[in-house]
Amino acid sequence: RVRRGSGLRLLALSTLGFCLMLQVSARRPPKTPPCPPSCSCTRDTAFCVDSKAVPRNLPSEVISLTLVNAAFSEIQDGAFSHLPLLQFLLLNSNKFTLIGDNAFTGLSHLQYLSLANNNLQTLPRDIFRPLDILSDLDLRGNSLNCDCKVKWLVEWLAHTNTTVAPIYCASPPRFQEHKVQDLPLREFDCITTDFVLYQTLSFPAVSAEPFLYSSDLYLALAQPGASACAVLKWDYVERQLRDYDRIPAPSAVHCKPMVVDSQLYVVVAQLFGGSYIYHWDPNTTRFTKLQDIDPQRVRKPNDLEAFRIDGDWYFAVADSSKAGATSLYRWHQNGFYSHQALHAWHRDTDLEFVDGEGKPRLIVSSSSQAPVIYQWSRTQKQFVAQGEVTQVPDAQAVKHFRAGRDSYLCLSRYIGDSKILRWEGTRFSEVQALPSRGSLAMQPFLVGGRRYLALGSDFSFTQIYQWDEGRQKFVRFQELAVQAPRAFCYMPAGDAQLLLAPSFKGQTLVYRHIVVDLSA
Repeated sequence: RVRRGSGLRLLALSTLGFCLMLQVSARRPPKTPPCPPSCSCTRDTAFCVDSKAVPRNLPSEVISLTLVNAAFSEIQDGAFSHLPLLQFLLLNSNKFTLIGDNAFTGLSHLQYLSLANNNLQTLPRDIFRPLDILSDLDLRGNSLNCDCKVKWLVEWLAHTNTTVAPIYCASPPRFQEHKVQDLPLREFDCITTDFVLYQTLSFPAVSAEPFLYSSDLYLALAQPGASACAVLKWDYVERQLRDYDRIPAPSAVHCKPMVVDSQLYVVVAQLFGGSYIYHWDPNTTRFTKLQDIDPQRVRKPNDLEAFRIDGDWYFAVADSSKAGATSLYRWHQNGFYSHQALHAWHRDTDLEFVDGEGKPRLIVSSSSQAPVIYQWSRTQKQFVAQGEVTQVPDAQAVKHFRAGRDSYLCLSRYIGDSKILRWEGTRFSEVQALPSRGSLAMQPFLVGGRRYLALGSDFSFTQIYQWDEGRQKFVRFQELAVQAPRAFCYMPAGDAQLLLAPSFKGQTLVYRHIVVDLSA
């Protein structure tokens, strides 16, 4: 039995012991903050040598970090996000070659950044944007490649309040040893373009003709393999070409839409079985045959061209048979009527209407003779032969374009080089020859101020050329994998700039023209 006095003494002793323990605990020095083996640390600084990565177990209060002779070459995204209070970051004298786009994210207090004496050739765009109060930056001693990837840096240096020591370009040769701060922005040609595959139409075709009708965009395609003229409609929501209607055409080589007095007509040219004109009936929402085209006059059509002269609508048919004639038809009241036989017995392959200087002309190419130029006579209301393009003995296709004040012809040839000719006032002169074995299709076109030329081949890739304004010539730009193209067609569709490539042997391909900023 314990007496009451003894119990009180025990309670007093235990209370005294607990108080002593608290006093001892209070007198212990604070725990040393963590520090990696490769670093020397104080409460707010860290100096690291030979680190294999950015140290993670550093005190969160660190405001100054130095890495020297680091054993890694890439600074990854968010590498310092665990040190939000950093004010000084010294990364000089290492072997860093790459920096992640978001390497310095979260360092809103950073004032001094040294990346000097590394192996950096470029820097991610806007890498310093998160550093709101950065006052000093040192990039000296790197091998900066002053191409489009550093254009943003030149712009940033011109507007920043950060003090930046002079930095110099190591390449390219024209900028070597130039101060980055002094580079003129106009010297950076950083906008380029590309044609990327956008849509594949799973059928062959030999012609493509876009047209607008009732504020909608359509495309007519001649599909001899499917015995039809296919009409597709542009879907502005899905941004794709969709099936819309089909016109029976067992041997179609060209389907030419024409909108005359708000009425839609499609001229269907066929190799066999005659050629026809169809009319779109908005009441029945279908195409109905309107009239036949004289089979004795047009025997083997190869191309169609539609145009207006002095308010009247015409279309011309190039006939490639020995017995037929390239012919002109004119719209009158309720149909198209034969107006003129232009060119007989010459195996004509292509037509190009040119309306320049108020003098309408029609150029007819042939596989058996030089292209012929016809000029419209307003007195006779007919085309009159004006001369031949004697520089080319034969041509599969003829197209034209204007560059500045000059007019040019593009003539593709199946055997031999294709030619680019310039009109000199009284005659054409050759300015360029383009290798084009097996070419049946050639098309110049303009996209947003940039001029291109598509040149197809039955034996190799399609070549896209771009016009060089300084040299006044086309330069090779891109190759497209199109099998046996029979036409090229540029079609703007809203904000999409499309190039269609109907193929005789494979799928019809739709490419989109895109603009690429190399400085991004």
